[in-house]
Amino acid sequence: MLQLYWQIGQQIVEFEQKGKTRAAYKTKLFIQLSRDLVIQYGKGFSASNLYNMRLFYQRYPIFQTSGKLMWGHYCELVGIDDDLERSFYEQQCALENWSVRELQRQKSTMLFHRFALSTDKKGVLALAQEGKKTVLAADVLRDPYILEFLKVPEPYHIAERDLEDKLVKHLKLFLLELGKGFAFVGEQYKITLGNQHHYVDLVFYHRILKCFVLIDLKTGKADHSDIGQMNMYMGYFAAEENTEGDNPPIGIVLAQEKNDLVVKYATSNLNSQLFVSKYQLYLPNETELRAELEQILLEK
Repeated sequence: MLQLYWQIGQQIVEFEQKGKTRAAYKTKLFIQLSRDLVIQYGKGFSASNLYNMRLFYQRYPIFQTSGKLMWGHYCELVGIDDDLERSFYEQQCALENWSVRELQRQKSTMLFHRFALSTDKKGVLALAQEGKKTVLAADVLRDPYILEFLKVPEPYHIAERDLEDKLVKHLKLFLLELGKGFAFVGEQYKITLGNQHHYVDLVFYHRILKCFVLIDLKTGKADHSDIGQMNMYMGYFAAEENTEGDNPPIGIVLAQEKNDLVVKYATSNLNSQLFVSKYQLYLPNETELRAELEQILLEK
């Protein structure tokens, strides 16, 4: 089917448009072609679908697909003008087996830009060619995490326990935001030290890295005591919860705000798998993210 749609797109550009790459959407050409094809072959040839077939041919002038993506995925991908961005979402979609709806969400939350802004020009090009692969502990991190699916009204005032409850309630979408490989273990995971109980907000297991991932939620700014507490949790899990074959745990303090200097000194000489990241309850500013990425790409 993909090859058929690509050939229809080729036909539209090379013959119906006489090689012209631009044609107005829903002109008489698309409307008439749609009518003719529907009469002859049935549904699936609306003017909008034909427009996507034309884009499919233009974006992929040599027919080559991953074998994992469906037409619905390509309808989303061909709408992306930037080649690097489109290539990233195609690679990541195949790597993580996203549905069309999941691809739509990752586009809307600017996942490519969030990853790209944490690297350099060489890293951006690698993202576009290979996607984001999980090899090291740092590869699981996103900064910021976008939690718009919680639909918290603006302006928001939410308690940590309420935030936790909402994340568990929307666990499927939270797992999508966390990335490939996460399996949910539990919430308010109790550990006992010196006859005193402590509770880790959220515990996951990463099946690729083969380790526990501990997440502590903070609705304010992360401080040194939050980092110290997470370091304690990680030490406990390494000693008491890990079994044969498990790697050292990863700890993430997920806060509304953070001070990079405080984080730098608070994590100095601590476990290298302890991270502090921010979350946002609303979609990021697309214009600002694109402008920042353009600056990176202008670097020599």
